[in-house]
Amino acid sequence: MARGGSRRAPSSSLYDDVARRSSAVIIDRYSTSFGWATRLLGEPDRTHVRCIYALVRVADELVDDDRQPWDPQARGAMLSELQADVHRAVEVGGSPNLVVHAFALTARQYGIGRDLIDPFFNSMRADLSVTEHTGESHARYLYGSAEVVGLMCLRVFVAGDDSLYDRLAPAAQRLGAAFQNVNFMRDLARDRKDLGRTYFAGVDAEHLTEAEKDRILDDVDADLAAAALAIAELPRRSRRAVGAAHGLFEELSRRLRATPAEQVLTTRVRVPNPVKAKIIARTMMGAQ
Repeated sequence: MARGGSRRAPSSSLYDDVARRSSAVIIDRYSTSFGWATRLLGEPDRTHVRCIYALVRVADELVDDDRQPWDPQARGAMLSELQADVHRAVEVGGSPNLVVHAFALTARQYGIGRDLIDPFFNSMRADLSVTEHTGESHARYLYGSAEVVGLMCLRVFVAGDDSLYDRLAPAAQRLGAAFQNVNFMRDLARDRKDLGRTYFAGVDAEHLTEAEKDRILDDVDADLAAAALAIAELPRRSRRAVGAAHGLFEELSRRLRATPAEQVLTTRVRVPNPVKAKIIARTMMGAQ
């Protein structure tokens, strides 16, 4: 798919509308913080970002849902089938899978190609075989699982402005990496116990130290600070939502830093809903 301006959106069919609504349902059920933030997006960005994240969530569930009876081989086969379906749908413009169909509509309109799609699936596939990451494999996993998702969303936000995309891409990647590392930190014990994985190189998930926690969160906060500088350059229809998401994860990082390391291993740190509401209200006032 050629790099460049977004295509003019074709008129939607009923099937297109149903596919996009199915993506919204997935986001609302699976992600509270992200769901709150996406509501601040102006249209059509809100719909397209939901279509991107719905596909991400489905792929992640194929790999991680431990309540399903699938063995790793079956999960790998389903993931490969999903990836092939995405490739085909982006090429021809449709799929019998509603989530894939909705994603393909967005990908075709905004120029999201295999250069971003395939690294994501590579990271999902790594979860089926890699149990302990090195520094190199962690960076590679972060790129595919989070940074390219940020770049997909940025494609939507800039709506074909390649110069703006190139300027903001590093910040989008760092924001995605920060979000993912925060999630890794607060799910450290669960990932080890339930999924048998350790994402941070050299960190014992059962004996996290304060120094290790602070080192990881120092990297997170540096990524958040770098990303914050670019938010003001986003178009207004996306600026508030990205700012709100940034604020929510900044608060989550702060709470993780204030939580003793041994407690991080036993309690999933969260941002209470009233605090989320204050962060979002503050973001809305500051991004007018």
